[in-house]
Amino acid sequence: MSKFLKNTLILTAIAILAIALPTVLSASGMMDAYTAGVFSLAGIYSIMAISVNLISGVTGQLSLGQAGFMALGAYSTILLSSNLQLPLPVAVILSGIITALFGFLIGFPTLKLEGDYLAIVTLAFGEIIKVILINLKSITGGPNGKSFPTILTLNSTVAILVIMSVLVVIIVLVQNFIRSTYGRAILAVREDEIAAASCGIHVFHYKMTGFVLASFVAGIGGSLYVMYVGFIKPEQASFTKSIDYLIFVVLGGMGSMTGSVISSFVLTFLQEGLRFLQNYRLLFYPVVLILVMLFRPQGLLGTKEFSFIKTIEMIKSGEILKRLKGVKLFSKKEAK
Repeated sequence: MSKFLKNTLILTAIAILAIALPTVLSASGMMDAYTAGVFSLAGIYSIMAISVNLISGVTGQLSLGQAGFMALGAYSTILLSSNLQLPLPVAVILSGIITALFGFLIGFPTLKLEGDYLAIVTLAFGEIIKVILINLKSITGGPNGKSFPTILTLNSTVAILVIMSVLVVIIVLVQNFIRSTYGRAILAVREDEIAAASCGIHVFHYKMTGFVLASFVAGIGGSLYVMYVGFIKPEQASFTKSIDYLIFVVLGGMGSMTGSVISSFVLTFLQEGLRFLQNYRLLFYPVVLILVMLFRPQGLLGTKEFSFIKTIEMIKSGEILKRLKGVKLFSKKEAK
């Protein structure tokens, strides 16, 4: 068996396991409805974190308006499914495309800006979307929002199955995109725009590609959110929501998709576990962010990706055990 085929089979098995295991646990009752709900939300937040990471980590642009794209995807799904009576899967895909179109319209004039200027413009975009959604009461329900109950709202097992399946597909597609010629060009632009331009890379074109793709992913995340929660308000487009998604990326590592996913799940479950602290739990994110910036500014995984293939190879060769044995928690002086 060739190495490529072997690695493909391993990754396929892991992808199936990631979808099947939580689904089976939920269906069998070993995972209660509350835990399943938190798990589903963590999956949606992971998709949003991937969206932010595509812009901030891969493309190298700071965007503070991803929550606006998420809200657009959510409202588009409601309008396409309820008003136009389109099948739900078709409505989800079209919502992602509509959100990507808005990403193109916003990115075309703004991606010529850099750094803080781009962040301010995208922040303003999110607030503009929020104000528009509040005032279009006949379409969006105004500040009270709009309901959209689906089978995901009613059945936690189906919700986990659908959300985890979409998450796995997005991770696979994004990882393959990053490894493609387009992805390599975007990474080159992130590292040094001048050097990339001197090599014949059209900087603006590749920035736009990353921005539009991130908008599409955010639209899909918004669709899943409204399908699962069954309700959407203009507040979902607020600046604070965009910061929440950015925190997932910063803690996981700018440029690391697996890091963003891991941090999304960990922080979502920690937030729920700290509910006994009531409003004080809101201090958790800032404190963790400060500690990470002080002791590990590159995030959990930095720009690296967690590799299942390498981990399995290290387990087979015994390399992990050797490394664990070689770890010294205390020096001899400290031990005394």
